This record gives sequence, C-alpha cells and structure tokens, in this order.
Amino acid sequence: MGYLAGEYDVAVVGAGHAGCEAALAAARLGCKTVVFAINLDSIANMPCNPSIGGTGKGHLVREIDALGGEMGKAADKCLIQCKILNRSKGPAVYSLRAQIDRKKYQMLMKNTLESQENLDIKQAEIVEIIVDETGNKKRVTAIETHTGAIYKCKALVLATGTYLKGKIIIGDVSFESGPDGLFPANRLSESLRKLGVELFRFKTGTPARINRRSIDFSKMEVQPGDEVIVPFSFETEKIEIEQVPCWLTYTNSQTKKIVLDNLHRSPLYSGVIKGTGTRYCPSFEDKIVRFPDKESHQVFVEPMGLGTQEMYLQGMSSSLPEEVQIEMIKTVPGLENVSIMRIGYAIEYDCINPAQLNLSLEMKDIEGLFCAGQINGSSGYEEAAAQGIIAGINAARKVKGKPPLILDRSQAYIGVLIDDLVTKGTREPYRIMTSRSEYRLLLRQDNADLRLTPIGYEIGLISEERYKKFLKKIKEIEEEIKRLTNTIVPPTEKVNNFLKSKNSTPIKSGIRLSDLLKRPEISYDDLAEIDPDRPHLSYAVKEEVEISVKYEGYIKRQLQQVEQFKKMENKKIPEDIDYEKIQNLRTEAKQKLSKIRPESLGQASRISGVSPADISVLMIYLEQLKREQAGKGEGEKGEGEIGEREKEEGAAYESK
Repeated sequence: MGYLAGEYDVAVVGAGHAGCEAALAAARLGCKTVVFAINLDSIANMPCNPSIGGTGKGHLVREIDALGGEMGKAADKCLIQCKILNRSKGPAVYSLRAQIDRKKYQMLMKNTLESQENLDIKQAEIVEIIVDETGNKKRVTAIETHTGAIYKCKALVLATGTYLKGKIIIGDVSFESGPDGLFPANRLSESLRKLGVELFRFKTGTPARINRRSIDFSKMEVQPGDEVIVPFSFETEKIEIEQVPCWLTYTNSQTKKIVLDNLHRSPLYSGVIKGTGTRYCPSFEDKIVRFPDKESHQVFVEPMGLGTQEMYLQGMSSSLPEEVQIEMIKTVPGLENVSIMRIGYAIEYDCINPAQLNLSLEMKDIEGLFCAGQINGSSGYEEAAAQGIIAGINAARKVKGKPPLILDRSQAYIGVLIDDLVTKGTREPYRIMTSRSEYRLLLRQDNADLRLTPIGYEIGLISEERYKKFLKKIKEIEEEIKRLTNTIVPPTEKVNNFLKSKNSTPIKSGIRLSDLLKRPEISYDDLAEIDPDRPHLSYAVKEEVEISVKYEGYIKRQLQQVEQFKKMENKKIPEDIDYEKIQNLRTEAKQKLSKIRPESLGQASRISGVSPADISVLMIYLEQLKREQAGKGEGEKGEGEIGEREKEEGAAYESK
C-alpha cells in the first residue's frame, strides 16, 4: 500500500522537451506543480540529433517563444551554429535551424526548472494513474511512483517520450531500455490500458556517434553557419559567437552493397521490429530499399557540443548489427579510419492513439489527463515542446476553472500540429512540415510574435515589460509601412541609375517606395541608397515591413480564405450529440464522428472518411437542433426560410 507523499495542482510525468514546457507553463501560471523524471540527468535530453529547429520545426520554436515558452531562449544561449533554411524559396518556408551544445542545453534547462517558483522536481518512475470513477466519467486524482509514493493532483500531463516499454534494437540484439541507455518505464502502459486507453507501438532510431579525432575532414565539404545569426527568441536581441562548422560527405555504391548484402540481418526487414517508423526520417537501410536507383546519400557530420569530441552522423540512422554499421560507415569518404563511440540503434515504445484527445490535449474520457509529445504519436523535440506548452497551459486553466486555450489552423503551426494529430490521427510518427499548413504565408516564423504574443500576454505567460516592447515593435512596423506608402521618389538620374544597378526597370514618373519594394529584385535594405530619411529600425522590424509590403496581395487573399475557414470553425457541435440519430449520414461518417467527436463543423470536415455531403447533412441537422432548442413557437416562425438557407449553405459546401 502506498503512502501520501504530496499534493499538487498539476503533475507532469516526463521531463523531456514536452515535460519541461508543460511544467514551466503550469508553474508560471500559478499552479503548484511537480515534474517527474526517471533520471534527473535526462532532463531536456537530446537523444537524437543535437539541433533545434529545421523546416517547419523552426516555426514551432518561434511560436513556443511567442506564447512565453522556454525552448527558444535556451537554444539561443546554447547554439554553436545557426542557419536559416530555404532562403531561396520565400519567407513562408524560411526556417531557423541551430546546432546545439547538447550538455549545456540540458544543464541550462534543468537549472531553469530547479529555479522556477511553484515547481518541484523529483526522480521517480510513475507506475500507476489513480482515477475517480464516480458517475459515467473517469477523473484523475493521483499518481503512484515505483517506490509506493502517492502524489495527489488535480490535473496530470503525460509527456513520456520514448520511455513507455522502451526497447532498444541493434541487429538481432534487443533489450529493455529508454533512450541513451536509461531505464524504461515498463509499468505505466498497463495502467493506461486498464483505464481503456488505446495504445500504438511506434519506432524511431538514431545513428552512430564518432570521435572527431578519427575524421579526415579534407575529404568533406565544410558547412558554415550564416554570417548573421537570427535568434529563436523574440527577446534575444543579438547573438555574436564564433560558430563551429558542420561537414558534408556522401555514401557510395560500396556503402549500398554492404547494406543490401546484410539486409536479411536488419531488424526492420527480419520482423524483429514491430513498431511503425517515421516516414520522413528513415533509417539508412530503409533509404537504400526505398530509393534503389540512388547510388549516394548525404551524410552531415555535426558536433555534439564544444566540450566533447563526439560527432553525430546525420543521415545514417541504423539498427543493423554493430559490425555491419562499422563496416558501412568506414566506406564513407573521411570516415575510413573512424572510431565509433556509440553505435546506432532503433527504439520501440508505446504511445496513444491521439484521436482519443480533445484539441486541448485533454483525454476525452478521462478528465484532467493531458498528453503531450511523443506519447501522442509525434516525433521531434520541437513538436513535443509545442504540445507541452499547450498541455501545461490547459492543465493550469483546468485547475483554475478557465476554458482551454485552443489554437486553430489559421493561427499557428501548433494549431496545425494538434489538429492533425487529434482530428486525422496518425499511424506513424508525425512530423510537422510547412506543406501541412494551408495558410503558410500567414504562419511565417518572422511573425509568430504578432500572431501569438497577445495570447501569451492574455493568459499570463508574457510579462508586462515584454508586451510593451511588442506593442512598440507593432507601432514601428505600421509607421514604416505607412511612410513607404506615402513617400514618392522622382525619376531622377540617381534613382534610375540605382534601378539599373539592380536590373530593375527605370521610372519615367514619381513612384511610391512601397511599389519599388514590391519589385522582387529590390530589398528593403537596397532602398537605403535612394531613401535617406528612413528611420533606424531593428532587423526584425525591417524583415516584417519588407514581407508585408512585398506579399501584400497574397496575404490579403489568404486572409479571405481564413475568414471562410473561421465560419466553419465557429459552428460548434454539441458535446452530447448522437450521430446515430442523424438521417442521411453515411455509416462510415457516423462511426468516425462518434469516435473522434469533433468540436466544430470545421474539425468534422477534416476527418478522413467524412465527405462534403456528410458535412452538408450535419450542417442542416445542427440548424434544426438550434431551432428546436430556441423553442417550438419561435422555431416554427420562419422555419421554411431558415431550413432552405441551411440547405443552400450545405449544398454550397458540398460543391466546394
């Protein structure tokens, strides 16, 4: 029998990237919070690549920061190289990515948690979730550790990463383990099953780590960082460091032959691995099979930090037997005499079916139980942290009796991520990408603060001081756009010489500076040559001004699309609706809608297996329900008119 060890408002299980953000958010919102880790040295660990950001992922880090989260600030303090990816493809897909000093990041985040008011940190494995089943709904009341300590809580966030029944696989060798050789959490899965939670089995993997001293860099291409470092956090004003280079090399036909000759020994293809792996970060042997015509693949050699000789082989994740991995790696130019420090491995783990969650990340059938990160079927540190801050915010708001914070698809990549997981579900580890957003021109990384900082301020995670600076930035942007629109330059020799130097058409009459800026060959900084009266502005303000002016037409068009989207999102569906009673709704739609229980017509329309015709039927049914609830007498008045209007709306949606 356990003993009562403490009482908290919010408990967080797991202190990876999701758990850190969840615990900090809940504590900063005034809740007495506790966070548990199997090993405190694993707090904010990076068991895979030593980097933060990347395509789509950099957007998430910026959004976390705009809401008042920690990942961006910590990354800025620990980065050793930084780049903006996709520079040639336009601002909608610009994405920050930074190499991180792994150990420094861990220590910094651990200290941030240790120093946070309202937050306790404990080393323990959680083995049981205790619920109250009074009535027809379960409600979380406490958790129990492996030593029998019981902690009461009003809300619980599960952020278990890859620890749930973790199993490491290297060739035909397998053993129970969490990432990096840490203990797995073997008993919590059974507790979840007893509560009726549906679990999946997923798999991810990591490449070997090698000793820098054994690398011949003369056979590789140097990959430097950007000359000017753009920070992740909107609060970081400037970063000036001597950046550490990464290196690029390639596999070859010999590497490919070794893999193919040993494919029968790969646990991926021999049936040893049962879990589903991520599509967008495949193991090296999977790449060889999926792209049989490709003779070579990129391998990025990346530093693990400043105080270590360990290097990471980005692109060579593998679960082949150890001796095969060694042979394979030594075929790569520059790695012929390599000394391997840690061998690559695959890791299987339990996660939940995310369709069991509300958009708030609270379990539909277990009140007070929130889930965030890889337990929800996602992959990546950034996806985990994004869910973590939302789960932490909503756990705190649950305790305080406030409505949850839900970001929709038009507001943030965080909204896209959560909506995809909850509404569409996932049968493989989910990864965010810019292509997943239908509004990506609006959801740029540069304007994450404009979109989300007012929300962070309203809920209480953004300080008054930071909010005043934010308002000042908005004012500067608005005033500069107005100035560019009102400033007309004449067709002087100086102006036309400037235009010719930029391969731009000369002018014959006066033209607004804003119209010149809309020309693709001219940047905001270029205009300084013919714009002597411009104010001194920060990089962030100039960037926002330039994008807003250059893409004005496209942005307006996308804002119109968002208006239509909002109409569907604002048509809420009652929580207790019985889909079986709705005539003309197809059987598959009834089943899917009953299982996922969407919160709005917009969300319902994104469920796989629910057609536009089903949405049309549902739209009409909801309007009839609304009239009935308003009162029979009032409902009959003008009934035909309202019914016809709803049928027209439904038909219009179906045709669209």
